[in-house]
Amino acid sequence: MSPTTPNITCLFIGQRGTLWWHAHILWLRATVYGAIVIMPKPGTPFPFPQPQREEIIIFGEWWNNDVEDIEKQGNKLGLPPNASDAHTINGKPGPLFPCSEKHTFTLEVEQEKTYLLRIINAALNDELFFAIAGHNMTVVEIDAVYTKPFTTQAILIAPGQTTNVLVQATQTPNRYFMAARPFMDAPLSIDNKTATAILQYKGIPNTVLPLLPQLPEANDTAFARSYNAKLRSLNSPQFQANVPLIVDRHLFYTIGLGINPCPTCLNGTKLTASLNNITFVMPQIGLLQAHYFNIKGVFRLDFPDNPPTPFNYTGAPLTANLGTTLGTRVSKIAYNSTVQLVLQDTNLLTVESHPFHLHGYNFFVVGTGIGNFDPKRDPAKFNLVDPPERNTVGVPTGGWTAIRFRADNPGVWFMHCHLELHTGWGLKTAFVVENGKLPDQSILPPPKDLPPC
Repeated sequence: MSPTTPNITCLFIGQRGTLWWHAHILWLRATVYGAIVIMPKPGTPFPFPQPQREEIIIFGEWWNNDVEDIEKQGNKLGLPPNASDAHTINGKPGPLFPCSEKHTFTLEVEQEKTYLLRIINAALNDELFFAIAGHNMTVVEIDAVYTKPFTTQAILIAPGQTTNVLVQATQTPNRYFMAARPFMDAPLSIDNKTATAILQYKGIPNTVLPLLPQLPEANDTAFARSYNAKLRSLNSPQFQANVPLIVDRHLFYTIGLGINPCPTCLNGTKLTASLNNITFVMPQIGLLQAHYFNIKGVFRLDFPDNPPTPFNYTGAPLTANLGTTLGTRVSKIAYNSTVQLVLQDTNLLTVESHPFHLHGYNFFVVGTGIGNFDPKRDPAKFNLVDPPERNTVGVPTGGWTAIRFRADNPGVWFMHCHLELHTGWGLKTAFVVENGKLPDQSILPPPKDLPPC
């Protein structure tokens, strides 16, 4: 595919809310992205107070040098590329950076009006906290699915996720900073700079110095856990949460970093990443193309349902025997079957939070925890009534997350970490969902004018 081919993988049937599109080749997502807003049917109100205005807020990352050159340099060395030089809000870093006033996004508001902010994290490698000085936010939607509303001083949003919040302009007319900065509770270096924009009440001159919000500390794990625990599906008669209660297929995938030989790299090795110790190798022929036309030798259908060698996943850091298996291996899933997937972080080199995205599906986040998943005890604590439904979920640092979905969308669907660094290192796999028995349960043929890959 063309490097700028956008990734639009969600089914819009029955969906409404905020999604996004982006490039899916190399690190071009640094600049090639945008919002998708799906409005409710005409005459259908939001299930929350009607806002007087809406605004799209997109977080990004910025490098002073060519991002492709930076990625290539990192890969050549076998090490992580340089961290970004700035974060941005709607493409602008704000006045905390050595930039002029024109490089700050400003949202003008009017007293007593309610605003719906459609927030998207398009950053490549950073989960972000976001807050507005002097103003609370009411979360009403995540990943184009309505939630039970709750009020918070700050939100946490991972790369690939969207969050809609209501903001009421009821404070003393002034200028208030909106600010975003990374969340990282692992011993890793990040771009720890704060991007800012301005929420400005109508009639307030630009000479007034904005007030800064109180953001959580960069390693505030307690806030992250508390915030995510508040996310619940609306699960109303009109917007039901159809959680699979019976599971046909149980999957358990470990997330790990690794080190493989690389004779041309700086230390003779390169950092890599894997699921169930398999580093995914991108094929030369598209997976969907190979599946649809039954082209042999492109991929194998033997991705393991469980890690090949169980161990104490989140115990002391493991720094020996870190080699991974390379392969284009995927899992075959029966049409309309229900799947439970537990994603387990590991302490191979280090623990770390990982936002995982599944193409082609929403899923229910039925459980999460710190430490090793216990298949005997932890399922009893699952939320099978109103768990959050989304398409990207954060696996906590040194912990696990359990998701469930019904495989009713035939085709080949990638699942990957949405940290672009880890995706490039092979932290991904795919599901081949078989056709059903009826014509509308099968993959559609490619259009006649489809550009060749």
